[in-house]
Amino acid sequence: MAARPVRPNGQSPANKVCQFKLVLLGESAVGKSSLVLRFVKGQFQEFQESTIGAAFLTQTVCLDDTTVKFEIWDTAGQERYHSLAPMYYRGAQAAIVMYDMTNTDTFGRAKTWVSELQRQASPNIVIALAGNKADLSANRTVEYEEAQAYADDNSLLFMETSAKTAMNVNDLFMAIAKKLPKSEPQAGPGATATGRAGRGGVDLNQPTQTNKTQCCGN
Repeated sequence: MAARPVRPNGQSPANKVCQFKLVLLGESAVGKSSLVLRFVKGQFQEFQESTIGAAFLTQTVCLDDTTVKFEIWDTAGQERYHSLAPMYYRGAQAAIVMYDMTNTDTFGRAKTWVSELQRQASPNIVIALAGNKADLSANRTVEYEEAQAYADDNSLLFMETSAKTAMNVNDLFMAIAKKLPKSEPQAGPGATATGRAGRGGVDLNQPTQTNKTQCCGN
């Protein structure tokens, strides 16, 4: 199945548009913001400031005759923000749980996030496990086989990624897009915040305390 990022002007009018809420979870400094920046803008910053609360970005990808719009919530990894996480993953159709493959503790924390999503998030949520910083694989402390076995046991998508080199970044989001249902009705432009919440949507007209940046590109 062909899949490619698409700019707004490149979208075919005949395409069915599906909009999905996706949340990123994981320990601080595992590279969540860097992964999103690479996916949305095709950029990497060596020194990325820590996210405060959550940041909001969007990106659109094309799968055959379906245009998939991701509404991405990049959550802060610091423990003091943990209590806010349910506000962001509630109603999400997809989640990326990240760890740093050079830090075993972050893998353990990722397992905790997966368990929390399995208990409290939407029952049909698509969860992907991402082992980031593959460019530092010589320093890995989490073996690929261990993470893959855990992902298999919990029915998770799994890829090792590198936000720095872009390894598997687009592939990860494409794999998620392919697993999401494309037959559900999508909220129209006039939908209310309450009406869209059931589909995991976000009312972009409502003020939030997050950083909003709408960018489309590779």
